[in-house]
Formats: sequence, C-alpha cells, structure tokens
Amino acid sequence: MNILVWIIFGALAGWIASIIMGKNKKMGAIANIVVGIVGAFIGGYIMDFFGAQGVTGFNIPSLVVAIVGAVVLLYVVGLLRGGRR
Repeated sequence: MNILVWIIFGALAGWIASIIMGKNKKMGAIANIVVGIVGAFIGGYIMDFFGAQGVTGFNIPSLVVAIVGAVVLLYVVGLLRGGRR
C-alpha cells in the first residue's frame, strides 16, 4: 500500500479504536493516524501468532485486524499511564 492509503487506513482504524476505548475526545487526527498504523502492525503480529492473516490490503478483514491492534495498543498505553482515567 502506498503512504496515502496507509494514512487513510490508519486514521480510520485509530478513530474506531479510540471510540471503542472511550478516548475519542482526548485524541486528535494525528494521534488516530499513528495509533491506527502502529495498531495495524500489532494486529498483524497478533494474527500471525494465531496463524491467521494480518493486514493484506485496504479491505474489511485488514481493517478489523488494525482495529484490534489499535485497541490493544490503547489498552497497554492506558495501563502504563496509570489505568483508566
């Protein structure tokens, strides 16, 4: 995927994950993009660990993988910052 697609994909995945985790009001667009892109990598590693496919392109299964990874990332960051606030 090219860089523009990664940015759009990351923004969408990060935004949905921030809504799921209740952090939407605290995060801006750049944070959503970063969380979504990093979440795609984390989700890919998680899926690879379980023997499933990770991010394969701009499609619904890849978006779900990225959202799962982004939720895991937000959860871990929340734990490291002192729990849910």
